[in-house]
This record gives sequence, structure tokens and C-alpha cells, in this order.
Amino acid sequence: MSHRKTVIVGSGCFGLSTALHLLKRGWEDITVIDKAPTLPAPDGASNDFNRIVRTSYSDPFYAALAQEAIQEWRIADEWGDTYHESAVLVLGSPSGYEYTRESYKNDSAMGLRVDSLDTLAAVQSVFPANVPVGNFAGLTGYLNRDSGWANAGQGVSILISKITELKGNVISGKRVVDVLHADSSLKASGVRCDDGTILEADLVVLATGSWTGSAFPQYTIGNLYRATGQSVAMVQLTPEEGIIYQDIPVVLDFETGFYIFPPNDKHIVKMAIHAAGYTHSLGDQNISTPRTILSNPDGGLRIPSEKVRDLRAGLHSVYSELAKRPFISTRLCWYNDTVDGDWVIGYHPDSENTVLLATGGSGHAYKFLPVIGRLVADAIEGKLDPPVAEKFSLTRKPVQTDESRHDNVQELDLNSLCTPEDLANLY
Repeated sequence: MSHRKTVIVGSGCFGLSTALHLLKRGWEDITVIDKAPTLPAPDGASNDFNRIVRTSYSDPFYAALAQEAIQEWRIADEWGDTYHESAVLVLGSPSGYEYTRESYKNDSAMGLRVDSLDTLAAVQSVFPANVPVGNFAGLTGYLNRDSGWANAGQGVSILISKITELKGNVISGKRVVDVLHADSSLKASGVRCDDGTILEADLVVLATGSWTGSAFPQYTIGNLYRATGQSVAMVQLTPEEGIIYQDIPVVLDFETGFYIFPPNDKHIVKMAIHAAGYTHSLGDQNISTPRTILSNPDGGLRIPSEKVRDLRAGLHSVYSELAKRPFISTRLCWYNDTVDGDWVIGYHPDSENTVLLATGGSGHAYKFLPVIGRLVADAIEGKLDPPVAEKFSLTRKPVQTDESRHDNVQELDLNSLCTPEDLANLY
């Protein structure tokens, strides 16, 4: 098994983590290939200056897996200062938003350092006294001190280095346009790139994130996943303000989806909304396809004007003074969202165990970077527990809908994208 020639298409958290875990298991012929001219990919969801790392999930499976990931993130010899344990402030409604309630139960059951915050004063008390905060619209919640954020691009770069140290191959600047087949079936024999390069393989892993549906429609089953763009914006602080705000927690409002980070080393504060995003449908099959800085250099970072307003309102509810600042930049970050929010990890049923999909991150995969490849490697080797394999199966019948991402998705209107004037429009 360990001698199967393997090509992993995509250098995001699924692809790189899978390569590392296979190499650690003795697999010897592993190639990761990505269309981006440089790595980490400038338009990849796994490349950013921060991503939330939290255990706070209503699903015990993800909560426990996140705890394992955080134990790995904390190993400085492996990850340096990639992970920052700033704590995560988890917010919900006073009546007890179900996701928040269940997340608190799971975090408490795992013995994590969590503080219940049942009043507005308690919520405000988690911030430094000299940080002006908003009224939080009467929200309550809890503080999880065993969570924080990770420098996403740094984590990806470290993983690439680990793979090359273990004699894995990482290739950039080659776009895979087709999976080759030995016959008329979907049994794979390799991949072909847009420049004519052919890489032979006994196993092809499609870890292509939000490009999966548009790049490899032949491996899509039903309507399990689709690419959606999520809106992100940034505010610049002065160095003096960066010091004032440096000890704030990540704030995550499960009710609205708004979240915001502490400032990074350049004193930039990033915020986003985990909510229904935007599709960008192209081609004869009308498949949602990412529109990024690489595909659209002149406008691929612009977000809809309505989301600029939503982000500013969210910012005002948390940090009222910062809402008076212009946004210095925006980004439409693309994810592969599944109907139920669970990932897609498994062999395509018609590929005779030669094509495996590892995708469907649904906006919550990066935090698992150190461990997610273990799940994929187990799936490749047929070692996943049956309930877990079914949870991530390509052919599963979703029993629930991820309402936070799946409902109310809109088609991207290119005529309504933000302008410089929108970004300067203060609250």
C-alpha cells in the first residue's frame, strides 16, 4: 500500500496535511501539485494571516478533534509561533442560542478552561479596561481560554517544508485539467496539466477546495457541495493602538456569524461573517467558480457593498471606536461548502479506489491542519471507523442542513461590488 504512486491536487490544508501524514506512515512517492504560481497560494482559503482555532463546536466529533489539533499547535518545535492562544469569546443570545449552549457543554465536558458569561458586564470584563467596546446587543456567552488563532500562511509554509524534508514533492504553477483513466471507467491512471505535462499515479487525491466542482465536475455526486465566497475586511491600527488592542480575544458571535481577530504584527484587525455567501456560476453547467485575485487581478478582492455595511455594523457592535475607521482592504474568500457542514473525505464509488476526494471544508477546516490529514490517510488506507467514514462519505444522505451557510446563498452581482467610497464610508 505504501508504494502507491500518489498525486495530491491542491496545496491547502487537506492536501498538505494528507501528504505529511502519508509520508510519516512510510508512503514514498507523494507529489502535491497546485495551479498557483507561488505557494502558499495567494487565493487559497488556507493562506491568510489568521484563522480561528477553536474547540467550540456543537458537534462533539469536531470539538474533540479540535482539541487534538490544539495540542499539536502548541508544540513550538513543530509550529513555532504560528498559534496564538488569545482565547475565544463565544457569543449567543440571552435565551441560549442552541449552538452556543451545546458548544459550552462540549468544551466543559473536555475539561477546558471556560468561563460562563451570563451578563453584559461579564462579557465586557474579558476585554482590557482601556479598550472601548460596544454593547454586544445584549448578548451573553462564554470565554474559552484554550483557543485562539493561527497564522494560516505561516502554518502552510511550515507544512510544505516538512513535506519536502520527508522527500515529498511539491509543485506549483501547474494546473491539473484532467484526471486520466486507464479505460472508460473512472479508474485513475494519473493527471494531465494545462501545459501537457502528465503525472502518472495509482492514486489521485482531489484536495481542490472551492475549485472542486468547476474543475472536476465528473466526480461530483448530487448537490453535496458548492463554492461560495465569504466577505472579509481589514482595519489598520497605529502601533500605539496595536498595543492597546493586542490582548483582546477572538470574538465569535454564533448568532450573526460575525467574528473579529486581535491585531496581527502589522497592527491590522481582520473581521468576517460566517454566513451564507455568494456563488459565481460559470460555464454550460452553471457551476459556482471562485473569482479571486488570480482569476480577476483587477477586482477579485472586492466584496459586495452590502457586506461592507454588514461588516461595519458588526464591528460597531464589538469595537465602537474602530467602526469609525475606513476599511483598508477586502477579500472574497472562497470555500467549498457542503449541505450539512461536514467534510467530504472518501473514494469516489466509481473509481475503484483510485480517486479520493478531500474537500468540503465549509469554512471550518484550517484549524485542524495538524491532524486533518490523519483522517484522510485513514480513509485512503480503509481505516476510518464506519460512522466517521459515513459522516464524510460522498454518497451520504445529509440528515441536517448547515443553516449558517447553506440557506439564502446569493449569486454574485458584479455590478454591486464595493468601491473605494464604500470602504471609506464610516459608521
